[in-house]
Amino acid sequence: MIKFLDLQAQYASIKPEIDEAIQSVLNESSFIGGPHVATFEAAFAEFQGAEHCVGVGNGTDAIEIALEALGLPAGSEVIVQANSFIASSEAITRAGHRVVFADVDPDTYLLDLEDVAARITSKTAAIVVVHLYGRPANMAEVKALASAHNLRIIEDSAQAHGAEHQGQRVGAIGDIGTFSFYPGKNLGAYGDGGAIVTNDADLARRCRMIANHGRTDKYLHEFEGRNSRLDGLQAAILTVKLPHLDRWIDRRNDIASTYRTELADIDGLTLPNDVPEGDRHAYHLFVLRTSRRDELVEHLSNLGIPTGKHYPVALTAQPAYSQNESARSDFVANAHGAQLVSLPIGEHLTVDQAHEVAAHVRAFFTDATA
Repeated sequence: MIKFLDLQAQYASIKPEIDEAIQSVLNESSFIGGPHVATFEAAFAEFQGAEHCVGVGNGTDAIEIALEALGLPAGSEVIVQANSFIASSEAITRAGHRVVFADVDPDTYLLDLEDVAARITSKTAAIVVVHLYGRPANMAEVKALASAHNLRIIEDSAQAHGAEHQGQRVGAIGDIGTFSFYPGKNLGAYGDGGAIVTNDADLARRCRMIANHGRTDKYLHEFEGRNSRLDGLQAAILTVKLPHLDRWIDRRNDIASTYRTELADIDGLTLPNDVPEGDRHAYHLFVLRTSRRDELVEHLSNLGIPTGKHYPVALTAQPAYSQNESARSDFVANAHGAQLVSLPIGEHLTVDQAHEVAAHVRAFFTDATA
């Protein structure tokens, strides 16, 4: 049986380590903060090549806290791509700023930097760069554009744990990076969790204070913050999983390579572009594009092969943004919504299973009766 995601198999593969970590938290009753959170923060900062890591309650909080910590002028314009999950944009609004959508490159599904440049105004203060599907954005070009206009860079790396741009882990390249540890992520907890990474000590300190009621001392609050903390159980679980992450991403790349080879040169089917030399795709998702998306989904479903749609409705077409003047209907992102389909990928899959999935996809496009 082929699964889109198999957290049970992942747990079984590291069960003794996970069980021991959970029991340790229970024995110590270190449920909020404590040594397990500190250990994970240090380990994840090292993994990322960042000076600081702050654990928070979830990935959406991470973006919102990062935006607040940057101290942007109230009501600033913040540019974000139009095809992400709503967490990337709603955090901008909830942090007191205005969402400005930019279109995406039709080949990479990442920010179209020419369109970003066209949307920069005197009120623009930051860019949220989403490393969508685990593909690293061209951070060198993003940084050059941001530097030219004095903009801050937030890297939304919720789908890109372990991805690299020119040898650097994404999330630690811009001013501040954010991560989600939702269970289905490449590095997932057994509940909600998130993290912020940065090389700026002052930013890290402010993020930690915002996430903990604006305080550094138990009863001394310098400002109003919120309650958004990574708990000890999730931190312990993530600490166990982290050393396995690179190996898991290697397997994802093996599966992606199989798909890429087996599905090459099929009329009516667009594969994800390969990344430039020196970059590493984390392949949180392997996304195809076809005008026959719904037929293909039904065909695979009938064969017991699950698929996903990421994302069927672009942010610019969401009712939540019907009054947003930047949400143009002619965006590439809007057209993609009805064409994208995600195939199973993950360390739970064997290469033989990837061949099987690919064979059924190819048969759909080549069999006259499909």
